[in-house]
Formats: sequence, structure tokens, C-alpha cells
Amino acid sequence: MQVIDLEQTPLRELNAMLQTQARQTNMTAWEIHNPKGAHAVAVGLDGPLEVTIKGSTGYYCAGMNKEATVHVTGSVGPGVAENMMSGTVIIDGDASQYAGATAHGGLLVIKGNASSRCGISMKGIDIVVHGNIGHMSAFMAQKGNLVVLGDAGEALGDSLYEARIFVRGAVKSLGADCIEKEMRPEHHTQLAALLERAGADAKPEEFRRYGSARKLYNFDIDNAGEY
Repeated sequence: MQVIDLEQTPLRELNAMLQTQARQTNMTAWEIHNPKGAHAVAVGLDGPLEVTIKGSTGYYCAGMNKEATVHVTGSVGPGVAENMMSGTVIIDGDASQYAGATAHGGLLVIKGNASSRCGISMKGIDIVVHGNIGHMSAFMAQKGNLVVLGDAGEALGDSLYEARIFVRGAVKSLGADCIEKEMRPEHHTQLAALLERAGADAKPEEFRRYGSARKLYNFDIDNAGEY
């Protein structure tokens, strides 16, 4: 295992080393000490690395991740796993705004709470939040799954496309064109697999499913107030 101390190694140098090794894959296990809220830690990884960050980070941790597993033992600032393509990002603490924004694939696990706009414009990522999520989460979410073991804030799934949302707790309000939908057997099977992958102690039967009513796909004067 390679151990890097950010009190001694500049962040740019760390990211350059990780990106280089991700392509060479001859040193796959890394541990990063003293992040102290640094921004853009472990971004742009493109290979099967295993990176553990011992502490909390700032903006855009593990952004643009591909294939790597990034584990943060603290909390993260805005935009964790933003535009992720594949791999796994695990946050032991809380996540600030727009976690998993625009991400195309992979799995993001937040063991604490997530703030507003969690999963905004998600395009294929699976996000599992063990705690609560804030307002406007899954806004314009296009594809993927957002699973929430706690409660959801206002305007959940506003202007939703084809992403699926599963919530175990209470939903303060639904956004435009987002409705509750039936939980069919295939949804129970899919959700059970996601919960297992995320290490979540919950049963699919405890969740409700939300999705798009598909009324805003084409302009309709009767729905003008919703656009």
C-alpha cells in the first residue's frame, strides 16, 4: 500500500500519481492522510485503484471516477463523485450539495446524510443514502437509481426523466411531474441487490417508489405552469 500525507505532498502531485498509476495498475492500494478538507482529492482516476482517504474532503472528491474504489472515512463537500462513469465511492460521513451530479454510472454510497440536489441530472449512477436527503434531489434525473433509507426534502424528483427513486422514510413534497408508482417484483429484486451492495440494513418492502408521470416530455398548454 502506498501512503501519502497531504501535509507533505502537494495535492496536484498526489492526483498526478494516482492518475498515472491508474493507467499502469501496478500499485493499486493507496491511503491518503490529512486531507483536511482539500478540494478535488482523487479526481479523474481511470483504473482499478483502491483509494482510502483518512478524513474529510472539500469540493468534488472522486469526481470523474472510472473503475476505482474511493473510500472517504469522513464527510465530503459539494459535488462528490460528480460525473462519475463507473467504480464505487463510499462516504462514511455526510455529503454536501449535489452529490453524484451528472454521473453516468458506478455506485455512490453515503452512510450519513446528503444535502440538497443529491443526484441532480444523474445519468445512470446508483446512489444509496443511508440517512436523509435535502430538497430538489434527483432534479432532472435521467437514468439510474436513487435509494434513500431516511427522509427526503421538498420537490423530490422535480422534472424527472426515467430515473427511479426509492424512499423508505417520509417525503416532504414531490416536484413537477414526479409521482408515486407501484413497487413491482422486479423493483424489489433490483432494490434488494442495491441495498446489499451498499451494506444497508433495510428490506425492499419498506420502500416506496417514485418516478416520472411523463407529462412534461412534450409541450402541452395545459401543463404550462409546470415547465
